[in-house]
Amino acid sequence: MKGTSVFPQRNSLYVEQEMSKVTITWKKSDIGYPKDQGRTIAALGLRRLNRTVEHEDTPAIRGMIFKVRHLVEVKEIA
Repeated sequence: MKGTSVFPQRNSLYVEQEMSKVTITWKKSDIGYPKDQGRTIAALGLRRLNRTVEHEDTPAIRGMIFKVRHLVEVKEIA
């Protein structure tokens, strides 16, 4: 049993499927909102208003989008 694992590879689900992508555009300033929302915007890779970034559609990215949904615009890419 040496070298075999009961658990599947950590990223095996992501390797088998082609992941969809999302584009995120920063539309509203984070001034006047809690600091953690500004840090979430930065973590998404947005540096200036009206800039767009593209990310894989993962649960972590979806959670960040949900947190700042009032500040960004999201489009799914097939």
